Amino acid sequence: MPVEMIGWIAPRVSSEIIPVSGPPFDADVIAETARVHEQAGFDRVLIGYFSSAPDGFIIGAHAAAKTERLGFLLAHRPGFVAPSVAARKMATLDQLSNGRLAVHLISGGSDVDQAKDGDHTDHAARYRRTAEYAGLLRRVWTEPKPFDHLGEFYKFEGAYAEIRCRQEPCIPVYGGGGSDAAIAALASNVDIFMLWGEPLAATAEFMKRVRDAVAPQSRVPEFSLSIRPILAETDDKAWDRAKQILDQATQQLRGVRVPKRQNIGSKRLLDVAAEADTHDICLWTKLAELTGAAGNSTALVGSPDTVAKALVEYYKAGVKSLLIRGYDPLVDAAQYGAELIPLVRKLVAEDDASDD
Repeated sequence: MPVEMIGWIAPRVSSEIIPVSGPPFDADVIAETARVHEQAGFDRVLIGYFSSAPDGFIIGAHAAAKTERLGFLLAHRPGFVAPSVAARKMATLDQLSNGRLAVHLISGGSDVDQAKDGDHTDHAARYRRTAEYAGLLRRVWTEPKPFDHLGEFYKFEGAYAEIRCRQEPCIPVYGGGGSDAAIAALASNVDIFMLWGEPLAATAEFMKRVRDAVAPQSRVPEFSLSIRPILAETDDKAWDRAKQILDQATQQLRGVRVPKRQNIGSKRLLDVAAEADTHDICLWTKLAELTGAAGNSTALVGSPDTVAKALVEYYKAGVKSLLIRGYDPLVDAAQYGAELIPLVRKLVAEDDASDD
């Protein structure tokens, strides 16, 4: 099957090596980022969620108006917008974008960050809430008549939406997390289970845990992997660039206290980094170690051929979606489109053909 390629869009350009500057919402940056990713051949872009960030629905609407084909993966935290309201907002954006929306449900890995928006629900309960939330989104999108609901977190009487998703039966739902609570909550409630870039063996083992969790059911999610490619003409030049990025990131973090991560996904990446700097073909962990594994932070380093082969190994293991984001976001996205994405698609097609 074709592999889905996902990029990243934000209302200003910044990264571990590019200091934050300019206004927190720049419509021109959103438009340019969307167009760069569409021209590069990405299928969709992730619109991230942060407690202090501009609203992702508005970012998605603006980006959709500036593109024709590019899809959008809207990160959304349950707990702050009622699921009935969120369902109508998402269905509206799906209609506005001509069926180009998906949602990424983020339960929240930091008590501190959750508290910034007034949420003091504990980690395990946040995942139970996400499971209930995901079910309610689908019901609002698909129920032909008003319905009542009484659950642990939500109570509705006569919930119903006149507006429906452009996609049938509804928009795709993504979600992820590294804990047992995440697997229990999400495995049977998402279409795509999202993973961070761990070594191949650990990735395969985790996917098996997710599949085993839904073994009694007919529904089994697909998997997406998020990773940071660092490319250059040759492997040696790519490693030189990786070390330069590490130096730049180290300089940018000088004097900054890196918080200790609460979420299991970050702890898993830090455990991988403690084992070795490199794994498999070209998986590099030094930047995850430096940043405290703040989200998607492990890298694949090498020539386009080397990195493409590494990505396809994850595809062979069962990953059908790849989220790739660079350290120089717009420049790297264009480079991925020119040198990496076509090669990945070619290798995936060859692998699929060999299985026929």
